[in-house]
Amino acid sequence: MKAIGSILHITASPRGNASFSVNFSQRIVERLLARDPNAAVVRRDFGAIGLPHVDETYGHTLAGSWPLRPDACERPGSLAQSERLICELEAADALVIGTPMHNYTVPSVLKAWIDHVLRAHRSFGFSAEGKVGLLADRPVYIAVASGGGYTGEGTLQPDFLTPYLEAVFRTIGIRDLHFFPLQRTVLGAEVLAEALRGVQALLDRKLPMPLATA
Repeated sequence: MKAIGSILHITASPRGNASFSVNFSQRIVERLLARDPNAAVVRRDFGAIGLPHVDETYGHTLAGSWPLRPDACERPGSLAQSERLICELEAADALVIGTPMHNYTVPSVLKAWIDHVLRAHRSFGFSAEGKVGLLADRPVYIAVASGGGYTGEGTLQPDFLTPYLEAVFRTIGIRDLHFFPLQRTVLGAEVLAEALRGVQALLDRKLPMPLATA
């Protein structure tokens, strides 16, 4: 595995430190730091601080002529916010996301981040075959918490979140995705304990602890 110098950690739960997705995504960050102790971590808790949706100026600008004016991303508004968020993602060697599943898919605040980061002619371009990602690939680790089950035996609800995020990141050129489903969190202590054991085992397989050195 390539050495990681910087980690972008995004969380999207309104439950803060009581959130399973927040806590397990932090565990992923800690595992990455165990492997690369000098990596810098940038934390964005959008579940707590929110993130404005793209605004009217953003819409008019992207619907206008190309290329953009050189100062377009410097003006106040969500186009400048979009540029900052894309630059933040570009600077990260690894991305860690902690998100709940809300109504079968991502919460609105994570959708807002996606709308900022997926920007035509900036994070993706176009070809005769369709959209082409313009960002370099990098590992993305996604902890997904759900009160009910959405994968495996006995699943009673659809999962639009996983294929959606796969399509989102593929659009901008990122394909190295690793999902950590933490599901059935509200079905009792025994079921929760089993879910935590399962997702921890998955983490140990995907990111084993480094061997201690003498």
